[in-house]
Amino acid sequence: MFLAFGEIMMRVCPPGVLRIRQALPGAMECTFGGGEANVCASLALLGRPTRYLTALPKHAVADALIATLRGLGIDTGQILRCDSGRLGLYFLEAGANQRSANVIYDRDHTAVSLAGPEQYDFDAALKNVTRLHVTGITPALSENAFRATLELVRTAAAREVSVSCDLNFRKKLWRWQPGTDPQTLAARCMSEILPHVDLVIGNEEDADKVLGIRAKGTSVEQGRIDPAAYGAVARQVHGRFPNVTRVAITLRESISASHNNWGAMLLDARANKTFFAPLDEQGDYHPYEIRDIVDRVGAGDSFAAGLIYALDSQDHADLASALSFATAASCLKHSIPGDVNYATLNEIRALAAGQASGRVQR
Repeated sequence: MFLAFGEIMMRVCPPGVLRIRQALPGAMECTFGGGEANVCASLALLGRPTRYLTALPKHAVADALIATLRGLGIDTGQILRCDSGRLGLYFLEAGANQRSANVIYDRDHTAVSLAGPEQYDFDAALKNVTRLHVTGITPALSENAFRATLELVRTAAAREVSVSCDLNFRKKLWRWQPGTDPQTLAARCMSEILPHVDLVIGNEEDADKVLGIRAKGTSVEQGRIDPAAYGAVARQVHGRFPNVTRVAITLRESISASHNNWGAMLLDARANKTFFAPLDEQGDYHPYEIRDIVDRVGAGDSFAAGLIYALDSQDHADLASALSFATAASCLKHSIPGDVNYATLNEIRALAAGQASGRVQR
């Protein structure tokens, strides 16, 4: 059984690539999403038994959210229903070409941010669980959310449950301690969580923003990265947290909002070996060129889910194959609207095997 813990929100978007001020007043598209829930959903759709733990208010919208999760095959029996706190919202304005996407958070006083660790039944949530997944998003919401995340990973690690953590730095969050800037607060809190983690996942700038470990020859703002430099970044993460035996980093080169190059690397710290994906016919790293992005939100979550699925699957005996699967899964997510990756197992396997033409399947 796989368990994820974190906040899930209502996602509110203008249709297509309209700007919010163009779409309102008028109809908006409402779905649900959140980093940890997205990982749960992807794994459930791939056939893995999953459980999701969060805190939600007691009202009809939260009921609809839970029904949506159940419809994906997720065990929602341990979700905490609260008398206080609200459902979080995030507004997403899609980007196009040289115009960046923009996220507006409305997450103050949500049920997850108010609930402390003593309100959850972590024993019941961890029953039969072999892997727990958390991120750096939920502890960024409030001190209570941080305390709950920390207590859960401590409990899981004590029971020898594998723990994965996506660093997921969000500069618009980590505001809950007055007088402390977001990066300083994130570094302090995540440094308490990571000693209980064996798999760390991040994007091309998370290690820099959270841990102060920067890749040489890289400028994320300019869309320029040096893939080879991330092996050193991953080794420094392991050096600081020896319990972390694997470090995976997604490598996004943003040419524009509609055109990204996408790949990933994985460090096996025990063997001191790095892997990259995708590879060309000569075995050299050659990222996917995604030229018409439909929706990039949730791509990192789909990578995490793909990697967890592959690492725990007998179909992927080696780490190179697992990384290839995860990178293909997350590449396909860029073609799917919404937070959740609906790519099928066969579609992911086909892309990982090099079938990238997009031909109609009849």
